[in-house]
Amino acid sequence: MKKKILFQDTSFRDGFQSIFGARALTPDFIPAVEAAVHAGIEHFEAGGGARFQSLFLYCGESAFDMMDAFREATGPDARLQTLARGINVVALEQQPKDMIDLHAKMFKKHGMTRIRNFDALNDARNLIYSGQCITDAGLEHEVVVTMMELPRGSEGAHDAEFYIKTLKEILDAGVPYSSVCFKDASGTSNPNKVYETFKQARKLLGNDVELRMHTHDTCGTGVSQYIAAIEGGADGICVGRAPLSGGTAQPDLFSMWHALKGTDYTLDIDIDKIMEANQVAKECFKDYFFPPEALAIDSEVIFSPMPGGALTANTMMMRDTNTFHLYPQVIKEMAECVARGGYGTSVTPVSQFYFQQAYANATQGPWKRITDGYGNMVLGYFGKTPVAPDPEIVKIASEQLGKPVFDGDPLEILEPGIPKATKLLEENDLPVTDENLFIVGALATKGGNKGLDFLKGDRPVNVRKIDTEKKETAKVTTTAAKAPASSTGAYTVVVNGVSYDVQVQEGTGAVTSVAPTAAPAAPAAPASGTPVVSPVPGNVLNIMVAVGDAVEENQQVAIVEAMKMENPIVSPVAGTVQSIEVDKGGTVDSDTVIMIIG
Repeated sequence: MKKKILFQDTSFRDGFQSIFGARALTPDFIPAVEAAVHAGIEHFEAGGGARFQSLFLYCGESAFDMMDAFREATGPDARLQTLARGINVVALEQQPKDMIDLHAKMFKKHGMTRIRNFDALNDARNLIYSGQCITDAGLEHEVVVTMMELPRGSEGAHDAEFYIKTLKEILDAGVPYSSVCFKDASGTSNPNKVYETFKQARKLLGNDVELRMHTHDTCGTGVSQYIAAIEGGADGICVGRAPLSGGTAQPDLFSMWHALKGTDYTLDIDIDKIMEANQVAKECFKDYFFPPEALAIDSEVIFSPMPGGALTANTMMMRDTNTFHLYPQVIKEMAECVARGGYGTSVTPVSQFYFQQAYANATQGPWKRITDGYGNMVLGYFGKTPVAPDPEIVKIASEQLGKPVFDGDPLEILEPGIPKATKLLEENDLPVTDENLFIVGALATKGGNKGLDFLKGDRPVNVRKIDTEKKETAKVTTTAAKAPASSTGAYTVVVNGVSYDVQVQEGTGAVTSVAPTAAPAAPAAPASGTPVVSPVPGNVLNIMVAVGDAVEENQQVAIVEAMKMENPIVSPVAGTVQSIEVDKGGTVDSDTVIMIIG
């Protein structure tokens, strides 16, 4: 009798994150969820992780509304799972105890049944309280050990012995759980290591504990990893479905079904119905921009473990900031950041710490600037790394951040969050609901509160679709067309930097006239004084002064955001703001002038 392998459909959470950088609109995909239920799928990943943040930041939607719609589409009996990151839960920063508890209660309220909960450092302390809150809320708690392959020449962690040691620490800590998962966000773990890990984990846990494996197909080994995990004792796996499978996402459901032919294992699916559901999903996403890097196998990720779920989120942001050409260099720098950073698993938020530091090293010079996340990680403020970070990097981080090494429990130094969130809502005349409390608590940053912006009506939509990509490409070669006349089309065309007015006959496309565009009026004389420039390419998150304001030397005057990093811009001199050269929300390059101080 063949063993029936359980599977979770991750298309509508990890698939979104891995392919679209988590940017997918709820009305667009709900028909695909309904079709999947009709095809007999009963277990879905339905939110959490970056899909919580992205809905507010890029989709103009509330993640709670999305979860409600997901539950309505599946009906009451489906198992809906979300992803949480220990004491970060689904927030941009670490969260205090009251917000961790509120997270579990809110996700239960909005239809979820299970939370998969991991800590990127595999520090069991970060799972104890969050796991208890999840359990107390009436949710299933799936506790996680995170995996990856180390860069070449690195050793001391991330082998089977390390993972079993971590699992024992979780069990010894008394973390309540309903199931156990080994999660490889980069898809880089050697299949033999996966087999040995699951074989030992099954022996340790006995036969009654549900044991699962999660990976990505980024470097082309996802199916072989799953086969190894199943042969080692896994009960369940995570799979995607076309068009949200393979590449940076999960191995495909049909690929796994096919790979299990002739073995002692099977996936119990109705092939014809799944095919129909896949066609619905393809129709739902026919207008979405699928980044080429999300669909490809990248074997070099083996040496520099970039998670599939972070890869396209980062490349999407690099497109937003016009720095996508730097991606190969950043990936190369990332290997050193992993090797010298203490071997935290390359999964959110640590994968972002690695990428941000690699981005800073690539754009500002190696270790010239220690980013906040990476610096706080090597200093111990997120927990204990699997091995001690490079002492030289620790010293540089301590000096740049002005903080000592910390070896305590990170949860114990966080102030309660609900009182601060309540005050913020009241000051802005917003309803003090549990949802709003969690939104402003989870989306607070040093440069502002993106949750508050959302609640006040600032709901930008930045979801890349094919027509958007075509328009952006067109801007490279021509300017926007003028309003057409009734019988002719009037256009402005730029050739070798010279603008021409072109009249085109409607219907025939014949060019009726070409003339140089009238020269624009001479620009106003630039303000005199000292320029304040951006040290990095990115988006202008905030401008903190106005023309005419007096500023002091080293006063913070703006914030430029790049790769979720907030880069404070300070005035190099004391003086008065003569002009502001950029708009809030605009894109800047390195050395772009932000303002002039005179």
